[in-house]
Amino acid sequence: MAVPLLDKKIVKKRVKKFKRPQCDRYISIKENWRRPKGIDSRVRRKFKGCTLMPNIGYGSEKKTRHYLPNGFKKFVVHNAKELELLMMHNRTYCAEIAHNVSTKKRKEIVER
Repeated sequence: MAVPLLDKKIVKKRVKKFKRPQCDRYISIKENWRRPKGIDSRVRRKFKGCTLMPNIGYGSEKKTRHYLPNGFKKFVVHNAKELELLMMHNRTYCAEIAHNVSTKKRKEIVER
């Protein structure tokens, strides 16, 4: 098992998802974030006690961005040839087999 190169502690600034305003009030409005654009929108006008809007300040630290909790970055592998690319960077990236890979090819990739 390869040991990750990352020695810094991964800190996510915000773990909670940003919800779309009034998604709890109506079934037709999904939770996926959409920026409020209405002229009277309380969220857009940033009233106290309203839903928070995502902005640049919530971003994670640049050095630890996109890292998994195990200390590696994820790389989606579609075939055995792509796996050879990871051999040079095995302390930074870990492989994830793509969902559309067949069982036969999956076994071939895992053996590598």
